[in-house]
Amino acid sequence: MNWNNSLGFLLLGLFACTQERTHKINDQIATEVAVESSYLIEVKELQTLIGHPHIKILDFRKKEYYNKGHIEGALHIWRTDVEDSDYPYGGMMASPSQIETLFGNLGIQTEDTVIIYDDNGLCDSARLWWLLQNYDFSNVKLLHGGIEAWKEYDGVISTILPSVEQTEFKLTKTPSLKYHISKDEMQQALKIGTAVLDTRNRDEYSGKRQKIGAAKGGRIPKSINIDWVEAIDYDGDKKFRSLQELSSIYSQLNIEKNEPIIVYCHSGVRSAHTTFVLTQLLDYKNVKNFDGSWIEWSYFDGLDVEKDSITTISN
Repeated sequence: MNWNNSLGFLLLGLFACTQERTHKINDQIATEVAVESSYLIEVKELQTLIGHPHIKILDFRKKEYYNKGHIEGALHIWRTDVEDSDYPYGGMMASPSQIETLFGNLGIQTEDTVIIYDDNGLCDSARLWWLLQNYDFSNVKLLHGGIEAWKEYDGVISTILPSVEQTEFKLTKTPSLKYHISKDEMQQALKIGTAVLDTRNRDEYSGKRQKIGAAKGGRIPKSINIDWVEAIDYDGDKKFRSLQELSSIYSQLNIEKNEPIIVYCHSGVRSAHTTFVLTQLLDYKNVKNFDGSWIEWSYFDGLDVEKDSITTISN
């Protein structure tokens, strides 16, 4: 075989290998299906809605970050605005009347669509989504990728505070509370063996770490631990992982999608995010978020608690 023929076969082999690798990569991409939900909105769509009279955008970040720059026209909201302070412990969701007053003061009308964003993988935004779902207000969307996605697509950032005219905002008189479970209901669910998912990090779950607000460290008995943050690309674009990845992560639950499951975290915020993932992205049918979560559970001495044992070794 002469040198020219050898070169030709070599190039042909390299081309075939390149094609094979390309097909494998394309096949892999094809199986990683992007998540979809009627409650998610992408930046490009939001850009077409800016200035619409019945679109209200809520910036769910700390006020200092909002003041440094927010999506043009966005109103500010924070966790304390959507919490009920009448309890002896923190984190409980605001009452319907409190939400009606808050939204009315923000100039939001009942027929408006509320678009929420944050800088934390939609963790805080999902808490408000969950709260509004319980009160049967469904005109709400979460900005996929949050403020960073907006900046990446050259969305307008402003430091101007929008002018607000007070309105009347009304929720339904008999809310469904469809994704909500109380402490008493949680106790009953544990008695019949309902699956429980703890969405905190491993140190909180084990009892090694006790966050401010909790009366003690530990976890609700027999709960499974899947950190909420696994559902998003937290060190990257903070968007949801692919449908294939999410299905793999939550297959650890080992339950059918129509079986009941209760989720909780420290104060019901991270678990609200997981509630969104399970119900809106993975189609689980019977998910409840424990509103008071670990803060409320740890407050009452009579409730059972588990924690990992810690062994200390002296030198």
